[in-house]
Amino acid sequence: YQVGEGAQFMTRKAALKKLQLSLNEFRKLCILKGIYPREPRNRKRAQKGKSGIKTLYHIKDIQFLMHEPIIWKLREYKIFNRKVGRAKAMRDFAAMKKYLNNHPTLKLDHIVKERYPTFIDALRDLDDCLTLCYLFSTFPSMAHIPRDQSALCRRLTIEFMHACIVGKFLRKVFVSIKGYYYQAEIKGQTITWITPHHFSFEPQNKMEVNFRIMSTFVEFYIYMLGFTNYRLYHQLNLHYPPKFNSYGNDEKALVDEQAYVSERISALNIPLIQLDPTTQAAEDEDIDLDTFANETDEKKMEEAR
Repeated sequence: YQVGEGAQFMTRKAALKKLQLSLNEFRKLCILKGIYPREPRNRKRAQKGKSGIKTLYHIKDIQFLMHEPIIWKLREYKIFNRKVGRAKAMRDFAAMKKYLNNHPTLKLDHIVKERYPTFIDALRDLDDCLTLCYLFSTFPSMAHIPRDQSALCRRLTIEFMHACIVGKFLRKVFVSIKGYYYQAEIKGQTITWITPHHFSFEPQNKMEVNFRIMSTFVEFYIYMLGFTNYRLYHQLNLHYPPKFNSYGNDEKALVDEQAYVSERISALNIPLIQLDPTTQAAEDEDIDLDTFANETDEKKMEEAR
């Protein structure tokens, strides 16, 4: 199979062997990079004559993943978990604390810029991002979801709501049994998302909902929504992260000022500080191409020359 569909597709098992990753690491990498399985026209030929139904990926996609620097971070995660497990088994808590303080972190800035080169591209794909972030913002402390992730989702969604209020982006609102449907128009792009109702939560089993997959999506969407909020606040001439300057005499003596500020901002009833109060909202930085009225007239072009 040197040409045709047999040479264009690769099974998931072969992709794992080529990338030297586990199944969970491969799934996480595909979610972050936006790689999905492909459906060939002739499955038997794509599977090189083998029977059954297997998950197939395009060879170009796997070669694209091979040059991703996140693969090395995923391998560092594997070594990190091995060291922490060994220190925990030997009850060496000093070494375990040292490893936990040096926890490897993933930086997804370059992936967001790679998948969304322009701001309009990010706005077109913001529906699922907002829906999932609003869902995670309502989650309490659960065993399968990091606590910081839910808190960060709540913060980013509130910042986006402030941007919608200041920019007057909201167009439609609808209440249903699933939650509150919102529709906003930003830069000519229609964005629709759902905010769930606030109900008490019942602990879910891993067999019912795969929280690990959802958490991986949210990990990428957090970076994406953070970039979007920063761009919106910059265009609306607002300070980012949001701040306000209305303090009362009794409120200045509060113990936790950061919690007070976050609660007042989440109330959505206080105007935020602008970068420059004397100027209006910043115009879009996209540059329009120059157009000349005399391009089609040859005589006028010759006279201009």
